[in-house]
Amino acid sequence: MGNAGRALGALAVALLMGAAVAGCGSSAGGSAPAGAAPAVSDPHAGHGSAPPPAPLRSGERFQSLGMPVAYTPKAPNGGTDEYRCFLVDPKLTKTAFLTGSQFVPQNAAIVHHAIFFRIAPEHADQARKLDADSPGEGWTCFGDSGVTGDAWVASWAPGANETLLAPNLGYPMPPGSLMVMQVHYNLLASGGSAAGSDQSSIRLRLNDDAAAMSPLQTGLLPAPIELPCTAGETGALCDRAAAVADVGKRFGAEIGGREDQLVKLCNQGAPPAAGVTQHCDHKVPKDATVYAVAGHMHLLGRSIKIELNPGTAGARTLLDVPKYNFDDQAIHPLDTPAAVHAGDTLRVTCTHDAALRGMLPQLKGTAPRYVVWGDGTSDEMCLGLVVMGGAGR
Repeated sequence: MGNAGRALGALAVALLMGAAVAGCGSSAGGSAPAGAAPAVSDPHAGHGSAPPPAPLRSGERFQSLGMPVAYTPKAPNGGTDEYRCFLVDPKLTKTAFLTGSQFVPQNAAIVHHAIFFRIAPEHADQARKLDADSPGEGWTCFGDSGVTGDAWVASWAPGANETLLAPNLGYPMPPGSLMVMQVHYNLLASGGSAAGSDQSSIRLRLNDDAAAMSPLQTGLLPAPIELPCTAGETGALCDRAAAVADVGKRFGAEIGGREDQLVKLCNQGAPPAAGVTQHCDHKVPKDATVYAVAGHMHLLGRSIKIELNPGTAGARTLLDVPKYNFDDQAIHPLDTPAAVHAGDTLRVTCTHDAALRGMLPQLKGTAPRYVVWGDGTSDEMCLGLVVMGGAGR
């Protein structure tokens, strides 16, 4: 996702991307740094405390990483969201496997979600240069980290706590790897202005017994969003072209072009069709076993589903969330892992509701818009996540 071409490739071959073995917890630890905004109780704004982690299993150890200093976000380009990347070093001297993680959003009032990218040793200098050349702590990073070959190895969204799979499953972390902590700051309440500082952190669960481990990766299954304004709404951004251009203005051409890329990928040449429900079929590139699933939308989300080979005799629903709650985005381990084979279809389906814009505290007062894929809290996403590894059984 470092440029428009890489973004389309990442979406089209999303099953080859690495991601988190676990959704991470949201316990707030330590005292707030000076200037930090207090947590709020509005829906979709503050996040509750997470339970303590499960005991370490054989061969595992904890390691905590965090932002070296507090950061005060401010949204660029007239928007109300900032994606900021911070470089952290786990100081690995031998290969370890990430078997779980628990994110601690220190200022939960403004932390929308967080993603951790593994930076391979051969790209570590590029990451360090990007950090050094950017003013202030970290760098702005809509999309991914901006570093070549980054791999998504951990994430957190509201309601997601540490979810452990079998103890022999994890994400490989070679010696010399760095990590980039990407934090999405939601500044709707302050109109994009600074609203306190944040100093979030993550606790990694690592296993150094590489010989006993089997590698995991998580497929990302995106779908377009073509959600028109409600019948009672009017405004310049109710025009689709204007809305797409507005996303590009706030987040850059890469993000601005993503909706059209998704329509091209998912609609098989058909033009975009406005409606509350959209889906996308993704072909599985190789045999694997699916161990867990999750879904991600923003505040207008109503439901999300992930299906394996829909419409066939062997169809199976892997995830069905008929009443989506932004504050409950936990990863769901499957009771029975699902074998998938090269050429199988994974379908993600999302339903959104533009009427929620006038009901939710965070969105009241925002301009009516034709909603498409975008990185902002007032934009939308339709994203399925499928944690898999090994060959299908």
